Amino acid sequence: MTTRTSGASTPGGEAMTTRTSGASTPGGEAMSPRIIVIGTGFGGVAVANALLKAGFTDLTMLEKADRPGGVWRDNLYPGCACDIPAPLYSFSYAQNPAWSSRFPPQREILAYLDDCIERFGLADRIRCGTEVAAATWTGAFWQVTTTTGETLEADVLIPAVGQLSRPIVPALPGRFTGPAMHTATWDASVPITGRRVAVIGTGASAIQLVPAIAGVAAHVTVFQRTAPWTLPKPERRYGRTRKALYGFLPALMGPARAGTWLMTVVTGLAVTGNRAAGALLRTISVAQRRWQVRDPELRRKVTPDEPMGCKRVLFTNAWLPALARPDVDLVTEQIVAVTPDAVRTADGTEHRADVLVYGTGFAATDFLVPIKVTGRDGESLEAAWKDGAHAYLGMAVPGFPNMFLVYGPNTNTGNTSVVFFHEAQARWIVQAVRHLTRNQHPMEVRPEVAADYDQELQSRLTGSVWASCQSWYRTASGRIVTNWPGMAAEYRRRTARLRPADFQPLVPAQRSAPVTESADRN
Repeated sequence: MTTRTSGASTPGGEAMTTRTSGASTPGGEAMSPRIIVIGTGFGGVAVANALLKAGFTDLTMLEKADRPGGVWRDNLYPGCACDIPAPLYSFSYAQNPAWSSRFPPQREILAYLDDCIERFGLADRIRCGTEVAAATWTGAFWQVTTTTGETLEADVLIPAVGQLSRPIVPALPGRFTGPAMHTATWDASVPITGRRVAVIGTGASAIQLVPAIAGVAAHVTVFQRTAPWTLPKPERRYGRTRKALYGFLPALMGPARAGTWLMTVVTGLAVTGNRAAGALLRTISVAQRRWQVRDPELRRKVTPDEPMGCKRVLFTNAWLPALARPDVDLVTEQIVAVTPDAVRTADGTEHRADVLVYGTGFAATDFLVPIKVTGRDGESLEAAWKDGAHAYLGMAVPGFPNMFLVYGPNTNTGNTSVVFFHEAQARWIVQAVRHLTRNQHPMEVRPEVAADYDQELQSRLTGSVWASCQSWYRTASGRIVTNWPGMAAEYRRRTARLRPADFQPLVPAQRSAPVTESADRN
């Protein structure tokens, strides 16, 4: 990699260049391409590990925070845990025998990811405290600029910044003078015990937070815009005997993973239109409400009025009982303002609060924001995506050579583990890097190929359950840019083999370092 430090120059005034690795050996032999991965969550770790295993060793991971971990580093709110069973929410090639339960807490997931980073040999390749401000295609390579003005060069750019990394805080009229925070920016120094807490939102974070603080806080007021569909959480604790067996015979974890996969197949069929699977899950959800909510008025409030699956279906055993507590109120009136010590609703009621918590989700449709990405011919990614983000297989965008996204447009899953998708993308990206390295030319997906692919996906998504309500899956115009329209197995099949004919080679305008294919292809 070539690193230019902003402001540094030689006595003659030329920009000073420091080679840290890459380009060529003293004898002139070409080495592996310079690769920059942006992000150190599950997606970044998956692709970096796959590239290293394939022999592409000139690789650097950039992380804006002071440690790796992605969303599992950032989300520290009480009750934060995995809502996908751990046997699936982990790498298939690095199963963890030490999970404490099927749905482990945040600290265990972060520890697992830290362990993978060490085992995969990635720790020394991560630069923390390095936030990317811009990336520009020069005609031969990517020039990456950090927020401090430092400039890096890469032959291959892999943004793996995720879809759930930019919290949304609604702009409410008025001013609340007490502590206020988003679940993704939780401040553990703010006391909750004995305080009145207002929680805005009833999504995946809120349904974990509220049961965790109910009974600790003096009172919790939950503000709901739409009631979520829920299903019983098939939780179970893993005892010492089970963990010891898994550690001694890791192959025993295979059946547990397979069983969990079959469960997600049922939920996948339900959200992709299978009537029998959908009817089964609706029946289970209705039964859960009847069993856990005795009060007719509360049951009315928690009954969804949107189709099941149009928003994320939530696994929980504690949410509905928490709402039924005498020290918890569920408010369905629209919020109109905040005051110094309350949240005011449309009926004029001021709901007193000492602490305000936003469980209001993320800007999932704003991919790569705020990084300014400029591709071939000076086109910005923002302009290319003005009508909504799109990418061939969720990874390649016309006009942006040698850039491959992880967890890009239309690669979110509404029913299973996104880690499964990350692994599929990592395998495909390795093939792409091999191809461009072998041919000694940058590669770019053909516009007509990307357009046909996008038309197919949008046609399928238009008739999907996700088109039936407004959610974080959709842009303001209604385009669904986050979710994959089919089953996870279909995505794995379609990304199993790179199709070189889908790409056009580009003649590089200039190179600061030649590139050759890595000798190790294992």
